[in-house]
Amino acid sequence: MTQTFLVEIGTEELPPTSLKELSDAFTSGIEKGLSAQKIGFDNSRAFATPRRLAVIVEGLAEKTPIEENKVWGPPAKIAFDSDGNPTKAAQAFAKKNNIAVESLMTESDGKQDKLVCTSTSGGEESKQLLADIVRNALTNLPIKKRMRWGASRTEFVRPVQWIVLMLDEELIKESILGTEAGQATRGHRFHANEFLSISNVDQYDMLLYNKGKIIADFDKRKAEIKRQVESAADKINGTAVISEDLLDEVTGLVEWPVALAGRFDEDFLSVPAQALISSMKEHQKYFHVVDKKNKLMPYFITVSNIESKAPEKVVDGNERVIRPRLADAAFFYNTDKNTSLEDRREKLKTVLFQAKLGSIFDKTERIKQLAGFISEAISNVDKNLVERAAQLCKSDLVSSMVYEFPDMQGIAGFHYALNDGEPEAVAQAIEEQYMPKFAGDAVPVSDVGAIIALADRIDTITGIFGIGLKPTGSKDPFALRRASLGILRILVEKSYALDLKELVSFAASNFSELPAKETVVSDVLSYCLERFKAWYEEENIAPEIFQAVHAKQLSTPLDINHRVHAVAAFTQLPQAQSLAAANKRVSNILNKQDGVIPASVDIALLKEDAEKALNQALADSYEQAAPLVKQSQYTQALSALAALKDPVDAFFDNVMVMTDDSAVRDNRLALLNQLRNVFLEVADISYLVVKA
Repeated sequence: MTQTFLVEIGTEELPPTSLKELSDAFTSGIEKGLSAQKIGFDNSRAFATPRRLAVIVEGLAEKTPIEENKVWGPPAKIAFDSDGNPTKAAQAFAKKNNIAVESLMTESDGKQDKLVCTSTSGGEESKQLLADIVRNALTNLPIKKRMRWGASRTEFVRPVQWIVLMLDEELIKESILGTEAGQATRGHRFHANEFLSISNVDQYDMLLYNKGKIIADFDKRKAEIKRQVESAADKINGTAVISEDLLDEVTGLVEWPVALAGRFDEDFLSVPAQALISSMKEHQKYFHVVDKKNKLMPYFITVSNIESKAPEKVVDGNERVIRPRLADAAFFYNTDKNTSLEDRREKLKTVLFQAKLGSIFDKTERIKQLAGFISEAISNVDKNLVERAAQLCKSDLVSSMVYEFPDMQGIAGFHYALNDGEPEAVAQAIEEQYMPKFAGDAVPVSDVGAIIALADRIDTITGIFGIGLKPTGSKDPFALRRASLGILRILVEKSYALDLKELVSFAASNFSELPAKETVVSDVLSYCLERFKAWYEEENIAPEIFQAVHAKQLSTPLDINHRVHAVAAFTQLPQAQSLAAANKRVSNILNKQDGVIPASVDIALLKEDAEKALNQALADSYEQAAPLVKQSQYTQALSALAALKDPVDAFFDNVMVMTDDSAVRDNRLALLNQLRNVFLEVADISYLVVKA
């Protein structure tokens, strides 16, 4: 027979941005606690609203399973003497297991007779264990800062108002977080502000919905909000832009969602759209609306926590609130336009980038130098535009708009640059310098923007590594992991065949002093290229494929990427594993040689047909592959080399490499060395050997 268990922690309003995380962690903690106690259950259901965390566990076993435990002791021949009397070994075993010596029993363990102590464990009632399981789950919640309330020493994320702890229809009389558990939950703060008695836990969520005016299930409430917001936007012939983070936050703010559309003055649309969107999203938690051309419309959608009898008054109230917010954004924008980005540069000297690396102004000077260097290596790029964009790229950081709305950095600079009469390419680069901002975000479209984005990231990571502040574990205050991945993505996706080692070396030379200058280039290069691992994991490319290329110690990311995909294609060929194994064998043979291996093969010393055939096949394959490698057509090159499988197999089947004749032996080693080197033109395919 099974039961259904309910735990609900009723609180003051929980932090909306972490509500889902808290709910997931609480549910996981309950499940782990049940598993640790070996209490069986079918499934669990999580519930989370601004004022509660709850979990229902269905199919809960009434008791823990009874298990037979055997403790084996010494062999019977050691436990008893020739007269059958217990020895000291038997007495010690009896004492250790708290049994009488005369009660000792023997049993075969499959090999010999031994002393054995048999006992049973388990059989505890689940009801007696549930409160501690809940306490442990609550203790382990990811709460950054816990609160105390009243005179109590109890701590939790928010003050606790009530606790529910039930099995089916039965109350579990326990105290948790300083509160006695009961059988009553609480309804909506405005629509049903009263305790609701739970007669059976199966009715929990429907009781809250029907009588409490609460959608307790986070995911169901989230889906309902999304549906309502989309419907409200559709009624005004627009499309609501629903970001996942805002949707989660709004779901964490309301228990009974009602989406309402409001309007603001069209005059505000003269302000950059992102500023208006930021104001609506960050301050008011509104969803913005766009038209069919993806242009911002003078509407917003708010999600109320009450179902008002006069919704127009709720809308009017929200419109009154948003008007001064948008007016502030307009004021900042119009005021900022009175000062050019060039004039703002001087103020950057007072803004610290990093204590040992100087100001933001200093950083823009370094970006200018590095960006200019990069631009010279990329065709059809105006170096003057690149250097101008570099000088101005951080000027908007000291504007009122960015101070008020930090996510406007770059975007504000774009508009201010156009207002100042700067070239459109410069303005675009100022906006694109932060791309990609997150995983999956696009890289800069323009070359000028891509170069500024590269230079900015390389300067940051070189400087931070140069003063010894490498990321460790989960600590990455300068977001260097994201920066390094951004560097790789720009170089690869923009098809820039640039040597990252050269770029980092140049970046390092721009700093007047770096304590770790001797190792900074190799450290940064190694750190950046390590990010390729995660990149290729997402593409389902096996780690050994990247390792085969990484073994060549290359430093041009675009070239590395071409080679990795070529090796990935090569592994799909039927000859791949045989050739990989042969290369592994060749590497093992050559690595054991102490002497100098001849640079070339002496045809006169080739005696066996198999070695003559391999030598000719190598010459033919190299003739095909060499020009392909020069043109970076690595996939075609490896495909040409795949023809070596049969002559390589025949060589190892019929030729003894380590023959007593030293001249012949060295000649065969030279042949194998050529075999290895022809593949090393692309990658070390010996890494591709599949381990059994």
